[in-house]
Amino acid sequence: MSTDQIPAQVPVVLVEDHAMFRAGVKASLDTSRIKVIGEAAEVDAAVAVIHEQKPAVVLLDVHLPGGFGGGGAEIVKRCADLPGTRFLALSVSDAADDVVAVVRAGARGYVTKNISPNELSDAIVQVAAGDAVISPRLAGFVLDAFGAAAGDVSVRDDELDRLSKREQEVMRLIARGYSYREVASELFISIKTVETHVSAVLRKLQLSSRHELTTWAAARHML
Repeated sequence: MSTDQIPAQVPVVLVEDHAMFRAGVKASLDTSRIKVIGEAAEVDAAVAVIHEQKPAVVLLDVHLPGGFGGGGAEIVKRCADLPGTRFLALSVSDAADDVVAVVRAGARGYVTKNISPNELSDAIVQVAAGDAVISPRLAGFVLDAFGAAAGDVSVRDDELDRLSKREQEVMRLIARGYSYREVASELFISIKTVETHVSAVLRKLQLSSRHELTTWAAARHML
């Protein structure tokens, strides 16, 4: 699905076994861009509603009851016959096995539940457009699992040449999941200076968020 084909409101099915958390996620989404058209609390019900509604994006937890014990990864596999539907995992787990399992099954992204509401809405729209979205601290797991099989993606000199040496240092730390405060401490600069460098990096690389930056860096084996 290209950016031009994304509907004004991305249709989403929300899969989460905790009703209160599911309600909270639904309430926090940007309804000008996202429309929840279905919900499910376990694997078999999720597979059924996804096939019925055929959403652009399925936002799903990794650990779910039902099915054959495969959780979110099982849902992704059982819906492989829906090429227009993409999957974004939303989980409290940041374990490497969970991340790799659901991405290997075919999910386009994996974010943790401490993501902000606006960042989550952004991630859904990006996944609907065909982009991969991985929480910064989790990108290394995906790179380790798929980097060798995917083959080397050479870093384009002209892309890095847009960045100063300090901007490259900041970029790598931010892409690895460091907070602004942690970057400032690591490089002995102020948080305000970190913010300035991050803004410059995103502008020069034509990216819109740290999630896109992580994906960009991971694809170039820079984490």
